Amino acid sequence: MTTARPIFACAFVILCTLFHAARPELILTLVNNCPFTIYPAIQPNAGHPVLEKGGFPLQTLTHRSFRAPDQHWSGRIWGRTGCTHSNGKFQCTTGDCNNRIECNGLGGAPPATLAQITLHHGHNDFSSYGVSLVDGFNLPMTVTPHEGKGVCPVVGCRANLLSTCPDELKFRSSAGHVVGCKSGCEAFGTDELCCRNHYNSPQTCRASSFSEFFKHACPATFTYAHDSPSLTHECSSPRELKVIFCH
Repeated sequence: MTTARPIFACAFVILCTLFHAARPELILTLVNNCPFTIYPAIQPNAGHPVLEKGGFPLQTLTHRSFRAPDQHWSGRIWGRTGCTHSNGKFQCTTGDCNNRIECNGLGGAPPATLAQITLHHGHNDFSSYGVSLVDGFNLPMTVTPHEGKGVCPVVGCRANLLSTCPDELKFRSSAGHVVGCKSGCEAFGTDELCCRNHYNSPQTCRASSFSEFFKHACPATFTYAHDSPSLTHECSSPRELKVIFCH
């Protein structure tokens, strides 16, 4: 009886190791199809690790792939544009994270198109993903799952909204070029447009003419706090999620 315990324990460890090894890796791939260099940024939700130090440069027509954590992970990804090094200072025109190349957990300044992702590993674990224009728009972006089971649509915003952005929402660079399209909340700051205080519920937080501009152009996105995109998904165990900037 005394020898059975270590044998059983050893077998249990081997089985656990084999099970862990059999679990497929989940890969995140960021693709830059824009005709210029961007600086993707990654911010984890509270309690989750920072991936790839939170940011890096990505030249035009290149990609970067990396393993997602073994445990569940959730967070947001966006692209920073108009980034420059000048007099020892790094800064981006849109999506800037406190003048850092590696955001290391910091969020980005709006307006910025956001990918919101929750990853789960293992059999029949559902991964959640979407693209949000709640903080405005700076780049076309889609999220594409690969080898998932169930309903796994491509979601996001393929349109370049910089040319059609309403005048009151236009975000300009110091040179006067339109480089982003602000949300109604960012442009006017009212509780109603920001879904704050009395308006912070599904019953009182409603679409506005500004969010409808985004929704008309990109129906498969979130456009205000309690919005529902036109495409829903139940995607189990994708092997890879691609976040694609521009098309």
